[in-house]
Amino acid sequence: MNNIKIVNRKTVKIFVILIVLFIQGFLATAQNTGNEFAKPILTNKTMETQKPTYGIVGNQAPELSNAIEWIDRQGNEMTPIQLSDHQGKIKVIYGFQSWCPGCHSRGLPALKKMVDALSENDQVVFFAIQTVFEGFHINTKDKLLETLQKYQLNIPFGHDVGSEKTNNRSSTTYHYKTGGTPWFIFIDQNNQVVFNDFHLDVDKAIEYLTQNNN
Repeated sequence: MNNIKIVNRKTVKIFVILIVLFIQGFLATAQNTGNEFAKPILTNKTMETQKPTYGIVGNQAPELSNAIEWIDRQGNEMTPIQLSDHQGKIKVIYGFQSWCPGCHSRGLPALKKMVDALSENDQVVFFAIQTVFEGFHINTKDKLLETLQKYQLNIPFGHDVGSEKTNNRSSTTYHYKTGGTPWFIFIDQNNQVVFNDFHLDVDKAIEYLTQNNN
């Protein structure tokens, strides 16, 4: 009987060890799989097999819609702005919505920091566009001047609600495949989209804009 108990105890221990090893192996596999999907999607290697779910980095920038309504810093109506009017310059487009908390806590302060840092550089132009895709009754055109004055931004502000052709959402959102707001789009001197995302390191952005505008 003692021998049987010893064998049973050994069997149980071995069984427990096997279970523990199995669980550890499973967790390690799951963790590795997660890390693979967490790798930056815009590396050359991953771009071969993965396509971004948003943004059009690497593509030529679509022209801005003529239907966007623009105002200057005094709130005066402006003629439609076209990227083609700024050939050879870096264009920075900031997409926001008035009711978006992140647009006010992160996006607009980042935009102002860049605008102030590049205020005397005529080779970089900035545009802020209210890219409305929800809350149409709140994110209205009259919020443009309010936002512009609040952040003391001396740049054009546009109001973009899109049309049926853009599924009744902002044409900028539609054509640039943005993922929401706040959103930054950088277009280089050759009219190629070089940045198109939520997350922006504003200091590195200023460095890029400063060094790449000749």
